[in-house]
Amino acid sequence: MPYHGPAAGRGVAAPILGTVIQHDVEPGFTSLGQATARTMARNAARRGRLYRTLLVHGPPGAGKGAFVDDLLALLFCTAPVSERPCNACRGCRDARSRSHPDLVVGSPQLWREQRATGESIVAVARRWLLESAGAPVAGERRVVLVESADRANEQAQNALLKALEEPGPRQMFVLVADEPARLLPTIRSRAQSLRVGPVPRAELVAWLVDRERLPADQAEALARIADGLPGRAIGYARDHARVEWRRRIQAELLVLLERGRAERIASVRELVDATSALVDERSAPPVDPDGDAPRTSGAAQRQAALLVVDAWIGLNRDLLVAAADRPALAPAIQLVPEAATAAARLRPAELTAMAALLEHIRDGLEQSAAPRLALEVAMLAWPRVANAAP
Repeated sequence: MPYHGPAAGRGVAAPILGTVIQHDVEPGFTSLGQATARTMARNAARRGRLYRTLLVHGPPGAGKGAFVDDLLALLFCTAPVSERPCNACRGCRDARSRSHPDLVVGSPQLWREQRATGESIVAVARRWLLESAGAPVAGERRVVLVESADRANEQAQNALLKALEEPGPRQMFVLVADEPARLLPTIRSRAQSLRVGPVPRAELVAWLVDRERLPADQAEALARIADGLPGRAIGYARDHARVEWRRRIQAELLVLLERGRAERIASVRELVDATSALVDERSAPPVDPDGDAPRTSGAAQRQAALLVVDAWIGLNRDLLVAAADRPALAPAIQLVPEAATAAARLRPAELTAMAALLEHIRDGLEQSAAPRLALEVAMLAWPRVANAAP
């Protein structure tokens, strides 16, 4: 059966940015930033020109979950069009809690969990889409929300495409993706793109101070470490273990600047193992290409490797900035002060080449490259400071 109601682990009090719906909440979008996307959505809704398919996309940690909550409230609100979302009506409350009777929520992960013995994910996706095509029972439209749509394999995406080509008369689709390029071009061409990304640092800092009750200096540090991504910054604010993990990873990478080949290769397993605990189902990688394999330890290792590479990219960038005598613009130095000293012993040309390699390795991991082999390649290219071991 199609999934109705709250998504796993979600509720009215726990969207990605921690918005708690109260009866006295102000009308409008409650997520942080995203002025362009919210203006596009609200203006199109007021003019009755919303696409039948919306594609909400942006990097992990950008706050897509909170923006989708706002979008659902906009779609299900029962207030006059000019006042939507009012955040006070039953439609808004049920939308934000993912319990509206006209909301159907699915994802590759849920399709996998709903499989009968011997049934493929593609078959489940087709069945789910067929069952989702009913008429609305309480509102103006039925909304089909497909989370992590970019993690579906090609066959499942083709099934989704068929549903998008032949929607019901009062049916609307909302697709969510980290990497829209992984979606079929024919899906992207049928959707209105709403990008969710970084927000201005001052806006994010003010949010952290006001909503998370952080001291201004700590809010500033977390906003910079999170690269302006609100969901990531909120995660750091609420889980200090994640900040400590990043500090440990970057500190170890700095130590390896002085280590030789053998120690660098040996460190790869330790880095992956130390990161695996941070990998959860919400950040799971794309499903296996054949659509039938359960989530494997190799997949979890790949996601852990991606997290390591993201922290590595941030450190490498900050070393390059510090090497250009701009240490105040390097967030990593706030976590690992020794990075400033290391930057003075490295050549900018080497760091520039490393930046390009890390981006290439990240792309490879996104395309299912072997995690440990990819990190070993990066380790061998990681610059050595003067007097480092051979």
